[in-house]
Amino acid sequence: MRDRSGRSEPDFEAFARGAMHRLLRTAAFLVDDRHAAEDLVQISLERTARHWRRIGGDNPEAYSRKVLVNLAIDRSKKLKRGRDTPIGSAADLDLLGGTASPPADADADADASGDLAEGLAALPPRQRAVIVLRYWCDLDERQIAETLGISAGSVKTHASRALKTLHGRLTSTSEVPR
Repeated sequence: MRDRSGRSEPDFEAFARGAMHRLLRTAAFLVDDRHAAEDLVQISLERTARHWRRIGGDNPEAYSRKVLVNLAIDRSKKLKRGRDTPIGSAADLDLLGGTASPPADADADADASGDLAEGLAALPPRQRAVIVLRYWCDLDERQIAETLGISAGSVKTHASRALKTLHGRLTSTSEVPR
């Protein structure tokens, strides 16, 4: 398909196939519910498809990720009002995308990832989004600010508060009583 300038427009289906796994992993960390993550990715891709001609040549993954984060934040607000009951977790999703057998120290890794998942789940939606976008999606402060529609200073504040909370939760759960 060609746009008005005669350039070839990227194919939405190829984009969706290439980005779906990354978006699904991001959503799983944002909502800690595999089924809800799948739903949010579907909605995000549907909205991206609807606006494909406008965004296809730019950065469609950034657009989809922005929609995804906003949907996750909205979902979190609805959960606080008691409209949905989450089932499953991010741990249910094969985050590595493979079917390799777990390493020998998988129990320790599972405990650590469970603590991290619990810590992420305890964060307010905006702080959780900043942490996932920064450390999972590897976005810089400017990109996170653009995605969330906030200032770079707010990104720093949310990140600082979230990291302090996570550090407190993870160090208090990892201490062994004597």
